[in-house]
Amino acid sequence: MTVDGEVRSEADPPTAPGPLPAPVSRATVLAYATVAVLLACWVLFGWLVQQQGLVDSLGEGLGAAFTLLLIVSVVGSVRQHPRD
Repeated sequence: MTVDGEVRSEADPPTAPGPLPAPVSRATVLAYATVAVLLACWVLFGWLVQQQGLVDSLGEGLGAAFTLLLIVSVVGSVRQHPRD
């Protein structure tokens, strides 16, 4: 059954998939990898150097990661739909 309620038979050819998403640039992959390494280092720094608990260090690192994701989301939204 399709979304609009029409029934497809087995003889119907499969529908073509939608357009492929644009490939991710190497700079974007490198930036994401760099941020991931920096966040992992931040967790290790808090845990081993500052002698915080492991759970506290992980929570701090995850909080920083979610904050960065929120910033990236807002910037992407503004770039996609700029105000006139």
